[in-house]
Amino acid sequence: MLTIEHVVTISCFETPCARKFLENNVRDFNPADEKRFVLQMLEQNVYHFLSCLKTLNLRRNRIEKELMHSSRNSDLKQLLAIEKSLVYFVNSLNANELLKMKMKRTDFLHINGDEDMTELFEDIIIDNSQALSMANVYTNILNGTMDAYSSIISNNLNQVIHRLTIVTVVLMVPTLISSFFGMNIPNGIPGTPWAFYATIVAADLLQGLYWVMKRRRCCEILMKHISTN
Repeated sequence: MLTIEHVVTISCFETPCARKFLENNVRDFNPADEKRFVLQMLEQNVYHFLSCLKTLNLRRNRIEKELMHSSRNSDLKQLLAIEKSLVYFVNSLNANELLKMKMKRTDFLHINGDEDMTELFEDIIIDNSQALSMANVYTNILNGTMDAYSSIISNNLNQVIHRLTIVTVVLMVPTLISSFFGMNIPNGIPGTPWAFYATIVAADLLQGLYWVMKRRRCCEILMKHISTN
């Protein structure tokens, strides 16, 4: 709010942009020039958005490198938190851009006759648009990354289930043969001390037949794929 002697800003929290002015870290800051002060406040706001976006992008790259070695729930939760932050950034920057365009269209600060002020305001609008584009790009990259990791996790789960299925089939064949001999023939095979070894050989032959048929089927599928291509 602009008054004759004061510029009033209202915020629920302490903003780092206002702290820069209080610490005199803004170049060419003059409290008496309220129009330039408002533009500089908007400029520092955009710079703070750009700084936070770069920080979030660095965190995203670091977490992605860690996920290349191990998929931990804590890293995935951090990516979800970054994605949530980027959504808020996009909404805020979009609202700020609409506000700045309205200020320019209505000449809220009455700076149309001042070339330096007008040029500064246009640069601020451009910087805000660049920050909005960066936020959208980072959001799209993160969404693609999350989808890719979901596919990788599903693929790893399918591979684990496939291995467990193979182990189950391999263990089932000897168990089936030994159970058949144990339950259907009284006292096993009387007078045949080699019955145990015969059971093992039969189980091995069935397993070998299974692997040969499976390998042959895989070779047929591969040759069919090569011939079609």
